[in-house]
Amino acid sequence: MAEHEPLKTSPEDTIKPVSVPGGMVARRGQFLQTMRQMTFEAGHFTTAELAEAAAVPRSTAQDWINRLLREGCIFLKEEKHGRNPARYASRSAMPSTTCRRIFTTVDGEEVEIYHECLSSGCAGFCEFHHRKAGGAALSVARDGMLFRERSRIGITVPEPDLTNAAVGLAAVRREGNTIIQTIRSVYGGPAYSLSSMMGQAKGVCGVSIRSADGQVTGEVRTRALMHVTVGIDDTDREGCGGATFALSQALLKYLTESGEAIGIRHQVAVLSQDIEEKTAGNSCSFLELAVEPEAVTGLAAKISRFVEEESVSGNWGVAIARGLHVPADLLMLAARIRRERVTKEEVLAAAERCGIETFGGRGVIGAVAAVALRTQPQEVLLDLAYPVQDC
Repeated sequence: MAEHEPLKTSPEDTIKPVSVPGGMVARRGQFLQTMRQMTFEAGHFTTAELAEAAAVPRSTAQDWINRLLREGCIFLKEEKHGRNPARYASRSAMPSTTCRRIFTTVDGEEVEIYHECLSSGCAGFCEFHHRKAGGAALSVARDGMLFRERSRIGITVPEPDLTNAAVGLAAVRREGNTIIQTIRSVYGGPAYSLSSMMGQAKGVCGVSIRSADGQVTGEVRTRALMHVTVGIDDTDREGCGGATFALSQALLKYLTESGEAIGIRHQVAVLSQDIEEKTAGNSCSFLELAVEPEAVTGLAAKISRFVEEESVSGNWGVAIARGLHVPADLLMLAARIRRERVTKEEVLAAAERCGIETFGGRGVIGAVAAVALRTQPQEVLLDLAYPVQDC
């Protein structure tokens, strides 16, 4: 029997109100919304994935797939082949939101705002217009589908210039553990995103909207999270496999699955090629995280334990830095590590002065360099011919 044909159900397999509350119409709407979201995020979904997302038995998920297939709301994207399950997709062309996640990290009065989009085009649009509008945005950047901008709490600046820009950041303030960003936009797509999409993004605690003088103003509330950078090096060993970049990706998945941290990005940085004992490439890695304040205390133990257990080298090293700023002397040290051999003792002393936690062996040299290079552009990270730039 094909996977998308109706399945026999037992009484315990019926939809339980505790999992999907409401009447039949409400349940249909929630299942369809889940299917749409999975389609927008992954391009398709399977029966098992729907069952897990909706917290219902697999047979119940299949019943709803069959129902919505008959109604034409979804379609069979790929037939079942051997062990590969059938894949389905939503027919809807209008996403409920293109804003996947909005969150903020805070370091004193400095704030970094992150908009994770489902479209690189949307992220590029926001980057362009926020930069052009000026306002409270001190810096604007984009990394794939992640748009990020730096601002300062309570900074007094001119209003965003929406003469030739569609949207911009007007102000940032803090209320307890909440960051409120005031965004102004013109009518049309930007206003629709602000009024109808941003409130549905993960991480948003609430959005309030008002309209006047041909502009739409929204206040977007998010939690004040802590910015943490994790540097990792020397987790591989010649002839024994292993790769620091792969271990770093696994660590990122481990730290974010609990919900205590949000992964901002993973990057690779090349270090001096004149170190005799280096493995291929002599590259270190760093992770940027946004961490719930109450989870920061136990973070170092989780990270060092994971790296120690997964590393194939006894020389592994980890460095953990908190905050948005990189001290100038630490950046100068990282520049030296890119050019020449630097002793572990010198690196540990610099890390202690700058409040950076270190764990492990010789790898702390590259790990500390990694956290110091966090602010550098891609070409600097990967090409030693480019000099390190001042923060």
